[in-house]
Amino acid sequence: MYQMTAAHRTLAFNAIVRVTNLTNGKQVDVRITDRGPFVGNRIIDLSLAAARALDMVGPGTAHVRLELVSGQAETVGFFAVQVGAFQNEENAERLKNRLSQTYSPVIVHKDDLPTGTFYRVRVGRLPSEAAATQLAGQLHSVEQYSTFVVRLDD
Repeated sequence: MYQMTAAHRTLAFNAIVRVTNLTNGKQVDVRITDRGPFVGNRIIDLSLAAARALDMVGPGTAHVRLELVSGQAETVGFFAVQVGAFQNEENAERLKNRLSQTYSPVIVHKDDLPTGTFYRVRVGRLPSEAAATQLAGQLHSVEQYSTFVVRLDD
């Protein structure tokens, strides 16, 4: 919270990203230490320290530009599509069981956060971000889910 860190869905952990607030031109370099954000059109979730440096604490969001400073430029590893996040494990397991009839693999990933425990339902283990994006489109159009492509950390 008090370090210059951020969460991104697919950039490699420990990558350094320069974030520019396009409203005021302020910049900050952050280290990717977590996965997220899992909300709408947001592309990065900044720590409180980074948000303060960009004057984003009041509004909470801003239009930003990202530039990779160091770390992997290409997105390598395995990817999945997140289709749901629940605080109730039974709800996550119910969705997993329903999706497992058509898709494989479907996993429930447990995240213990300061705001509580979340059970994230993820579909696939794909070798490229492009393949995961294609699956996300299918899950959105056929199943009507709001989807996010995420990098798997294992």
